[in-house]
Amino acid sequence: MAARDRSSLSSHDIAHGVVLIALAALVSAVAWSGDPLTLPLAMLFPALWALARSRIVAALVSAAYFLAASRGLPQGVANFYGSDLGPGLLLWFAASLSFVAVHTALWTKRPGWGRAMRFGLAAALMAVPPFGIVGWAHPLTAAGVLFPGWSWAGLAAGAVGLIAMTTRWWPAAAIALGGFWLLSAASWTAPAPPEGLRGVDLDMGQSLGRDGSLERQRELIATVMRTAQAGDQIVVLPESALGFWTPSVERLWRDALGGTEVTAIAGATVIDPRGYDNVLIEISAQEAGILYRERMPAPVSMWQPWRGLTGQGGGARAHFFANPGVEFAGWRIAPLICYEQLVVWPILHSMLHGPDAIVATGNGWWTAGTSIVAIQNASTIAWTRLFGLPLVTAFNR
Repeated sequence: MAARDRSSLSSHDIAHGVVLIALAALVSAVAWSGDPLTLPLAMLFPALWALARSRIVAALVSAAYFLAASRGLPQGVANFYGSDLGPGLLLWFAASLSFVAVHTALWTKRPGWGRAMRFGLAAALMAVPPFGIVGWAHPLTAAGVLFPGWSWAGLAAGAVGLIAMTTRWWPAAAIALGGFWLLSAASWTAPAPPEGLRGVDLDMGQSLGRDGSLERQRELIATVMRTAQAGDQIVVLPESALGFWTPSVERLWRDALGGTEVTAIAGATVIDPRGYDNVLIEISAQEAGILYRERMPAPVSMWQPWRGLTGQGGGARAHFFANPGVEFAGWRIAPLICYEQLVVWPILHSMLHGPDAIVATGNGWWTAGTSIVAIQNASTIAWTRLFGLPLVTAFNR
């Protein structure tokens, strides 16, 4: 009889675990669909993690959540390298290891505030380097949808909500968070760009940044001038738009903007013998120079720290906690280039410096057939709404 009871209990636990894993994948896939208003579903992840009855189920719940949120990565990697899905699948699973390891190590079977604080620690670790380097799909991002305009108080409320979801009071916490979600959805408005500053989306595919011809530069200049004619004197172009930043490119742009009050902000690459920086360049008739150096380039494809350890050069540099806010033309902006829109600490780092607006750029040609760019936009919109700031975006597809 005792053996049958243990067998029955084991079967029940297995079924319970399978349900939790399936729910984690479903919740994550919907939450990270690219629509900002679905992000609050990610707040259910802590409850699913806490309801696990064993460490291995907690690990699988964490893996299901992360892998579902980052499901576009295999196809994106295949697009970027022109390969099959094999390397992308390997990178997809490798990227999940930090998230899974942190949440598995800190899980405990004992209920109560001890477990709640452990989840809080896991959330904090996944928000900052080194674990936060791949801290995608952080559920705290939903605070911007639940508490728009609340700023740091909204961030704290979101953190409290996440922690409460790991306690026995999680149903009450879910109802409360759902109420804030409904209130927010009823009055939801997307953030608008500030007056006089406009981003331009391009559809130039993988040629953007790789075509360094005079014809391409003139095409971009014409785009900036057309946009400026509509009354926006500061025009933002996507990541990598200028290609390699050289004295010749600078001279061409400054001459073209001569006699105007137009300022262009555009992505470019600055190289030296040790590697390169992914940057935003500010250009006007009077001057031109580096406005911002990317704090967190995309790991593997751009940021390759192992090259330095082996004495090799190359790869993009990561300026982890540099230039969180930059000033130009009377504006103080928080710049976010591509990958930085998927992780937490760059935006919060910038918010500590009181920016007037957020400027988000990207070069997403390699994301064709995926929801990666939509997820980037949803994440940026959520953070922008949390702090009540205008938003300027410029993407290439």
